[in-house]
Amino acid sequence: MRLIPVLLASTAVFGASNAFAQEPGYLTPRTSWGAPDFDGAWNNASLTTLQRLAGATKLTVNDSEAEALVNKNVLTISARQEAAPSKVDEESSRKLLSDNNSSRAYNRFWMDPGVQLMKVKGEHRTSYIIDPPSGKVPFIEGKRQNGVFYPQQDYGGPETRPLQERCISYGKAGPVMGSTLYNNNIQMVQTPTHLMLMTEMIHEVRVIPIFKTAAEAKASHGPKVISKWFGDSVAWYEGNTLVVETVNPYRLDRSFITPNGRATERWTRWNNDELLYEFTIDDPSVYTQVWKGEETFRATKDPLYEYACHEGNYGLPGILAGARKLESEGRKDPAYMAIFAGVGEDVEE
Repeated sequence: MRLIPVLLASTAVFGASNAFAQEPGYLTPRTSWGAPDFDGAWNNASLTTLQRLAGATKLTVNDSEAEALVNKNVLTISARQEAAPSKVDEESSRKLLSDNNSSRAYNRFWMDPGVQLMKVKGEHRTSYIIDPPSGKVPFIEGKRQNGVFYPQQDYGGPETRPLQERCISYGKAGPVMGSTLYNNNIQMVQTPTHLMLMTEMIHEVRVIPIFKTAAEAKASHGPKVISKWFGDSVAWYEGNTLVVETVNPYRLDRSFITPNGRATERWTRWNNDELLYEFTIDDPSVYTQVWKGEETFRATKDPLYEYACHEGNYGLPGILAGARKLESEGRKDPAYMAIFAGVGEDVEE
């Protein structure tokens, strides 16, 4: 049920040239109990990534600059290369495999990353990160290798492989809720006391209790000795914005914070078709400063597709067998395996 929209004051945000959290003049729709309404399916697919795109030097670009970045993007290049019929003769196959890229089977046909840069508040963005101005995560030197972002992993056994290979979790549910190569839909369901976020990728479900005040929410975090998938999240409303605070992530999560950090997410309807998603990461044990970002989630009529994950059934034995083969030959597996190695210039770790 929807009530007549009510106009409330816009909430200021940080870092971007447009200082509004809502499109000027927009009237936020409300739920039957009077809260800002976020129910529905949303999608954040785009060629923009968390950190500044290769070749970009500023946060926002004009139409022609955005088109140039799209055209040189590795995903765009691979789509062009794969648009023609494939040659399957022995000579062509040998040439294709000559760069020893072990990820060639994962071709562009299976991907749905979007075809444009993300527009936030009507601006083409070259990174989710808006602060620091470099668009880069401000790691303390050496900290990225200590498990932040991705827990340390090796090929010793299935327990040390990433959770997505074991069909447990992909990390799309956040915080931070970034985009991926495909399955970028999320479903948001509100009740007077909870928010449910379900991602299309591995169908992760994040259930967040909503409290009346920030003080009540912050006092409701669970004991630190009990960590949860996606962290310990609580929420409250500030005008037209739903604020979510997360602490104490589970040790195997693809998390941006350690147990000493804090992530704050803010959801606001920019207009009828877009949600503004803001995030702030505060963890002085890992980063040189607090860092912030913004994204747009667009309304979609597409339902969330069923996600049938079989990596744990089929992929993992092959991954481990491949590692054992490399070991027997005295070779090491590369630490970073780019799906599109050698396709274009726009490849960064």
